[in-house]
Amino acid sequence: MNDNVAVIGVGLGNVGERWDKSLRELAIESIWMAFEDSGIDNVDALYVGNMSSGPFIEQENIGTLIADFAGLGSIPAVKIEAACGSGGAAFIEGYMAIKSGMYDCVLVTGVEKMTDVLPSKTTSILANASDRDYEAFHGVSFVALNALVMRRYMHEFNVKREDLSIFPVISHKNAPFSKHAMYRKELTHQTVINSPMIADPLTLMDCAPICDGSASVILCSEKKAREFTDAPIIVSGVGLATDTLGVHDRKQMTTLSAAVEASRKAYKMAGVTPKDIDIAEIHDAFSIMSALSLEDLGFVKKGEAAKMGLEGQYYIGGQLPINLYGGLKARGHPVGATGVYQIGELVYSLRGDGRVDAEKGLAENIGGSGSTVSVCVLERGD
Repeated sequence: MNDNVAVIGVGLGNVGERWDKSLRELAIESIWMAFEDSGIDNVDALYVGNMSSGPFIEQENIGTLIADFAGLGSIPAVKIEAACGSGGAAFIEGYMAIKSGMYDCVLVTGVEKMTDVLPSKTTSILANASDRDYEAFHGVSFVALNALVMRRYMHEFNVKREDLSIFPVISHKNAPFSKHAMYRKELTHQTVINSPMIADPLTLMDCAPICDGSASVILCSEKKAREFTDAPIIVSGVGLATDTLGVHDRKQMTTLSAAVEASRKAYKMAGVTPKDIDIAEIHDAFSIMSALSLEDLGFVKKGEAAKMGLEGQYYIGGQLPINLYGGLKARGHPVGATGVYQIGELVYSLRGDGRVDAEKGLAENIGGSGSTVSVCVLERGD
């Protein structure tokens, strides 16, 4: 069994409406970037994070598809699916492959092509990650499910809708720095509040956009990583957990139990507490998910995440800078790729991008309405 696992290469493709590229081309774009960044030219296995290549582009078996067209040879190549949490789940599979000692180097690629179908079909495809019999069948979209959770949260903790709308402002504040982000511009708090209502109380600017994108990272043992760099980024803890598929079955509608459990596992493995984390990439698909994530990851008491945001504690220079490359809201949310983007962005920050001096960071990727959550803790190598 290998001692430590390290990230040695990162490739983050541009996020947007990439009508000029097919899914395989998007994947190859980020893969070649990761190889160039790592300094190596081959890997032992490929793990692909993807939610819905079949419904979106009528193509399955994409592990083989990508390995073939990327020229990776006859290596094992599989798709990992965990709804919008597919990228984080794929990363943990890659981590385990190295940690077990089975492989020396693996490639984890997240990719999603969402814009080749009409928005109405996209909404239906995304709803496949909810409880189809008891939620989607009755016309409840993911926006509606999150709106229900947000309304309940506002009631339980006496929080205003306008207060929760601070989270898109925070993500967009960092977007101009992010070369791969879909929307590289800042937003005012008032713009978010006054944007069109989509599912009360969620406005348009409370929701992450539909888009295409691909991100890749290369993992290897720390020993091998030190052949290429004196300061590898170490994966010190990972956790993956599930909750009920349907929101209506949750014991507590306003608690992401899977985030609580996944972070508990990751913190224990890394030997840290939430207070030790310097930066975080959280799954801000909707404003309410930002608040729930920060609270259930242990960074702030229940009901107080928005207050901390309004006080400026999640901006660079605050207590816990979050979503330093724009988050899902400004970077974009190509669902199966998002978790890998988060890891890559965390690596960039920990390497030292000139904005923060961080030793330890956390990435949280959510599938469904909180039904699957991965948490990964990364830190600078000595």
